Amino acid sequence: MNFALILFVLTVVTGCFWLLDVFVLAPTRKKEAQDELRAFDADNAEALRRGEKTVEAARNAILIRAKERPRWLEYTAGFFPIIFFIFVLRSFLFEPFRIPSGSMMPTLETGDMILVNKYTYGLRIPVLNTKILDVGEPQRGDVVVFKYPPNPDIDYIKRVVGLPGDKISYINKKLEVNGVPVPLKDDGTYFDEHKMQELIQSEEKLGETTHKILTDKYTPSGAYALPTHTDPKACEYVPGGLVCTVPKDKYFVLGDNRDNSEDSRYWGFVPEKNLVGKAFMVWLNVSKPSRIGFFD
Repeated sequence: MNFALILFVLTVVTGCFWLLDVFVLAPTRKKEAQDELRAFDADNAEALRRGEKTVEAARNAILIRAKERPRWLEYTAGFFPIIFFIFVLRSFLFEPFRIPSGSMMPTLETGDMILVNKYTYGLRIPVLNTKILDVGEPQRGDVVVFKYPPNPDIDYIKRVVGLPGDKISYINKKLEVNGVPVPLKDDGTYFDEHKMQELIQSEEKLGETTHKILTDKYTPSGAYALPTHTDPKACEYVPGGLVCTVPKDKYFVLGDNRDNSEDSRYWGFVPEKNLVGKAFMVWLNVSKPSRIGFFD
């Protein structure tokens, strides 16, 4: 379900009713009420002078009716300000997502509700996702949400490892960028509660970002190209892994849970146009409230 499209349609439809009410229906109701009040005042001038309560109540009822919208208008134009606010917030500022799998553990866990900054990499036209203002570009180490290249209706989240033009090598679970090994430091172990297994935890530094990754000592090294790979000629698959040159305007991404992540090693690169934004915060986790906070 394309929620962005649904929200856009709702904004347009309720906005049209809101404009109709502001510029046509509301002035008409006001004029009709003024005409009715003049006629009422003329017919009840003496009673109004005497201050009769029932007459004053009837006059007030006319004023109230003038301000009231019909019920069908309340359920259309009345919701426009709220829907418009959500549309602007979600389209240009921040958008919430739910983490559905463990591919980004230990940084993000299944069930985390995260916020994504929509303007970090530029402002885009909602629904069309066309960039209209260039603000910045992804950096190595950024956690990004993007449209899954083989099926753009699906949102993915991974960490940027390679920028356009980079040469990426991932062989025997060792990552190199442009021939330079990425700094890696042992950081004990991590227990995966869902799979009930202990994983090797390491501290990795990509660019200015230091984060933790997981590997499974029982999972053999290696990678392969799926039939849906976006740029199979840009990668060379070798025993134990692969070597890729990142094409122009595309990015190489990996999951932090390296042996449990379907990422650029298998389906290719993320086009710049598929970027949604930079993830930066866990704002809710019902079962683990302690996870709420910012992350790298």
